[in-house]
Amino acid sequence: MILIAPIKTEKAIGKIEYDNAITFKVDRKANKADIKSEVEKLFSVKVLSVNTYHTAKGKHALVRLTKEFKADDVATKLKMIA
Repeated sequence: MILIAPIKTEKAIGKIEYDNAITFKVDRKANKADIKSEVEKLFSVKVLSVNTYHTAKGKHALVRLTKEFKADDVATKLKMIA
């Protein structure tokens, strides 16, 4: 499993609303192509871009969706927002 958990910080919730993007904690060995394919497969969406960054708590990925799909819908499925 490449995606470990969604990030639920205030900043991450803001990215959902304003950038149509969801932030996930991911496996340290995962690359952008792996992350993109897993998100597309699990949530039936199209990914526009994936940005990764490392923190003290692990590797995070900011996954931006295309305009046809809403990050709000994915976040609702993940029970991040009501």
